[in-house]
Parts: sequence; C-alpha cells; structure tokens
Amino acid sequence: MDYAGAFLEENRAFSELFRDVDHATPVPTCPGWTLSQLLRHVGRGDRWAAQIVRDRLQEFLDPRSVEGGKPPPDPADAISWLHGGAQRLLDAVELTGVETPVWTFLGSRPANWWVRRRLHEVAVHRADAAIALGSPYTLDPEIAADGITEWLERLAIQAGSEGAPLPLDGDNTLHLHATDPGLGAAGEWTIGVDDGRITWSHEHGKGTAALRGGATELLLAILRRLPLADAGVALFGDEGVWQNWLDRTPL
Repeated sequence: MDYAGAFLEENRAFSELFRDVDHATPVPTCPGWTLSQLLRHVGRGDRWAAQIVRDRLQEFLDPRSVEGGKPPPDPADAISWLHGGAQRLLDAVELTGVETPVWTFLGSRPANWWVRRRLHEVAVHRADAAIALGSPYTLDPEIAADGITEWLERLAIQAGSEGAPLPLDGDNTLHLHATDPGLGAAGEWTIGVDDGRITWSHEHGKGTAALRGGATELLLAILRRLPLADAGVALFGDEGVWQNWLDRTPL
C-alpha cells in the first residue's frame, strides 16, 4: 500500500468536511469535542509526529510544545495549516530516512511507522467529523482492513497494561470477517488470549463471537463509532463476549 499517498488523500478528504460548516458543532463520537477541537487534534498530531521524526527523538514529546501546534483562527487558513502538517510529516520521514528508529508510544520504531499511524488516525477522525455533520462516509476497503490490522497490532502490545482487564476472557475468541471482494486473508482476523496477552492472526475461524460485514463498517464498529445495527454488521455467537470487548478496548 502507498501509505504516503493514502495519508495525503485522507487528509484532503478530512479537510473538505470543514469547509463552510460551523466549527462549534459537537462531535458525538468524541464526547466533549467540537469540530474545531477535532481539527486541532488531527493537525497537531501530524506536526507532533513530524517533529519526533525530524529531530530523531528517542523520548516522549509533549504535544503542547509542538512547533506551530495551534491552527490559525480563520477557517480557510486552518485548512491550509492541516495540509501543511501532513506534508511536514512526509518531508520529515524522507529527510530522516524511512528506517531511522524514533520514539513511538509502542517503543522505538522506524520513522515511516508514523505515516501509517497518522493515515489511520485521520481516516477514523474523518468518520467522526462525517457523523457529526450527518455526511456520508466511505473508505477504501484495503485501507479499512489495514486499519483493523494496525489497531490489533497496537492492542496486542497495550492490552492489559497497568492492571486493566483483557478484552477477552479465558478461552473466548473473537473473529472478524470483512465481506469486501479481493481482500483475501487480509480481511479476516481471529483474536484470542494466550498467556495473559492478546494474540491475533489472519486465520479463518468461527470464534466465540464473530462479526461479519464490510471492512469499513467493521472498523467503525470495533472503534465504537457506530453500533452494529447502524453499521450493518452481523453478530454471531455470544453477544456478551462482544460487549466485553467493547467495554475493555480503547476508542
């Protein structure tokens, strides 16, 4: 996948939602936020990642200290600021080198890890903006499927940290099946627990609970952007396993 190209395209599509709308509109899927705060969150996050990469940081950078981290007050200028942050990240990765190790919240990773991370960040927050505005939302199934994979990669590292309960108990498993044509194994995920850690694979499986639907709809469901009924995702098996999963996983 061309992560850089997809990232720029998602950034552009996200920004288009902010033209000629009330930036004080609440964002129900990000409680307490307005569209203005959502735009700032995404734009600052891109510049945060760019500064980490550019400076080859090996430790946490406070997002509040990011250079140019506040959008200008004029909405049109804020959109330009948003575009600039995305390009700044790509330029930083090219300048630093895609394989150069830098800080991430999962430990040291190659610099281009941040491009994929920011692609999926803006894709999901574009859904937040679209839901807030009642606008249609579509996402390339390949990007949506990779978004699920990227989320599970992070969850497998972070789940259960600091004493938090794991999202699956005992021998329970969760299976996700994307119905989009052409995804193949990349559109299936079987998730379980092994030795106190979340594990997952692209293997086909039934699961104690299983979800079946489009990759985009599955992504929005597991990130609690849409309930299953609204997303058009079918649930099979133990509904309690799915509810535990929702209750114990991050947005």
